[in-house]
Amino acid sequence: MFSNIGIIGAMDEEIEAYLAHLNSVKKEKWKIFTFYSGKFNGKHVVIVKSGVGKVFSAMICQILIDKYKVDAVLFTGVAGALNKKLDIGDVVVSVDSVHHDFNAVPLGFKRGQISYTNYRFFRAEKKLVDLALKVDISPHKILKGRVLTGDQFFTQSERKKHKYLTEDLCGDCIEMEGAAVAQVCNINQIPHMIVRTISDKANGTAVKDYNKFKAVVASNSFKVIDGVLKSL
Repeated sequence: MFSNIGIIGAMDEEIEAYLAHLNSVKKEKWKIFTFYSGKFNGKHVVIVKSGVGKVFSAMICQILIDKYKVDAVLFTGVAGALNKKLDIGDVVVSVDSVHHDFNAVPLGFKRGQISYTNYRFFRAEKKLVDLALKVDISPHKILKGRVLTGDQFFTQSERKKHKYLTEDLCGDCIEMEGAAVAQVCNINQIPHMIVRTISDKANGTAVKDYNKFKAVVASNSFKVIDGVLKSL
């Protein structure tokens, strides 16, 4: 179904495992970014670290589409939990994603809706999601859900002040890149999926947990995408 797949992670820890399993590697530099092309589980992939935030991730996604001609994009990494069923190490596979920090409500738009468009929730590719949900990452679990994206790192105090994250947008996890990638893919009509392992619970210990667990739990995102590529 897919012959050339782009894999994006925001940080080194989120792409290290992929690079370790990449064969016939071709390395290309562009500006401050490095693109690694090669074979992964028999599939041609292009792996890149975007850096943190929506602008970097959107820019990198468009380059993967325009220059590297990818026909699917997978975003891999960590996130904070909003769904109380999620524990550190569990994985959220995106059904859809939304910009939680896009707010044109005073102009009559819904929260997360991009002004003067119908863009709000960006749906992931169902075939990819279905394959991801079949991967075994015991003792941790995989849930499909809604990914909330914004250029903020949320802790307990921010969650209390922003109840719309769960009450209006019904988010399962929160991070800083996914919906930007999803929006770019949606406009280009390129299938995508976001895979996020929970590194913290966006609570009072979020910073400590994030720094402690980000490298460890990123391996669960790798296991899911590794399983998906083996099944394609």
